[in-house]
Amino acid sequence: QVQLVESGGGLVQPGGSLTLSCTVSGLTLDYYAIGWFRQAPGKEREGVSCISSSDQITHYTSSGKARFTLSRDKAKNTVYLQINSLKPEDTAVYSCAAPYDRDCPGARATTWRSHAYWGQGTQVTVPS
Repeated sequence: QVQLVESGGGLVQPGGSLTLSCTVSGLTLDYYAIGWFRQAPGKEREGVSCISSSDQITHYTSSGKARFTLSRDKAKNTVYLQINSLKPEDTAVYSCAAPYDRDCPGARATTWRSHAYWGQGTQVTVPS
């Protein structure tokens, strides 16, 4: 059984940093990319960043390259998303997903909807 479990969310003051974890069981990250998405209240889900099985990183947002850092610990089968300089607009539920692909599909690719495993998400709140 494949499971993705996110952790590390919480309440962080503007300007602070946070590291989210996505721990995967039931599949090995040697063969799967892992993507991070977020959904703010009343908004559509948007892609944040993705790391391929060969550690190629794709940032799906314009601010991602500057503020989001993705890394992976293969021994722990865990992917980390570090978010720096947090802003109130970063408030959202952050979820990780493993597509049936070693490479990162586009943020809007149907793969994410139809051929991917998803975690339950973790809440990140940055007060204004």
